[in-house]
Amino acid sequence: MNNIGLVLEGGGMKGLYTAGVLEYFMEQNLYFPYVIGVSAGACMAATYLSRQKGRNKKVNTELVSDPRYISFRNFLRKRELFGMDFLFDEVPNKIVPFDFQTFHDGAEQFVIGTTDCETGEAVYYNKHEHGDDILKIIRASSSVPFIAPVVEYDDKRLLDGGITDPIPIQKAQGDGYQKNVVIMTKPAGYKKQPSKLTSIAKWLYRQYPNVADRLAQHSEIYNNTVSYLYSEEQKENFFVIQPSVQLPVSGLERNQERLVHLYELGYNDAKNQFEQLKEWSLAFNKQQK
Repeated sequence: MNNIGLVLEGGGMKGLYTAGVLEYFMEQNLYFPYVIGVSAGACMAATYLSRQKGRNKKVNTELVSDPRYISFRNFLRKRELFGMDFLFDEVPNKIVPFDFQTFHDGAEQFVIGTTDCETGEAVYYNKHEHGDDILKIIRASSSVPFIAPVVEYDDKRLLDGGITDPIPIQKAQGDGYQKNVVIMTKPAGYKKQPSKLTSIAKWLYRQYPNVADRLAQHSEIYNNTVSYLYSEEQKENFFVIQPSVQLPVSGLERNQERLVHLYELGYNDAKNQFEQLKEWSLAFNKQQK
């Protein structure tokens, strides 16, 4: 996939769909020179780039029943539903070890999107410059508003990258990858509705009014991104893989069976579209010549 990027949407536990797609890619030894993700997309990408088959499934289905992973107990204790220390320290360092060496040795560019609380703008970090802090950056990108605290890094206070750039396709193009494979966690036809939590956001993030503004605009930002993705001018530049059916899985899902089904859906969707993906890639490579 020379000169083709890989763009990964977030979505909380819906990211198990992305994990399934990436598992199939690993089995086919398919890697891209440029990978960009936000939130759950960045989480799944890290294991993909460390070439650890089966790790995303193990971490996000077998451990999900552990209250340290996700629970209201976490929220009562630390104001976070997902146990961020558990997920970004204990799990990768002790429970299901992350292969840092293979990850760092990989030649692929890896870009992670976050949101700067002070400015309300997207801030991107790449592996080659910030590799030693990769878990903290992914943690920042995964810090969902309302259910996770702000992360301090690089003299900034950061939150979920999906707030400002939920599907970072234009960032990928700006970085020189006009053609991209895009893995989405919502099915075709999905349209994000305006949040009912705008007033709460303005109060909760009163210290960061630009974040509150972005949260109020989030449905518009998301829907405009999807419109750009499918526009006549751009649609030939993207190969989209997204859920072929809608499964009853929420972003905070804890039901292991549902999560496994979503993972398997991603795997099978990737498998079923793989020949089409290769044809799309070959057509692009011929144009390049």
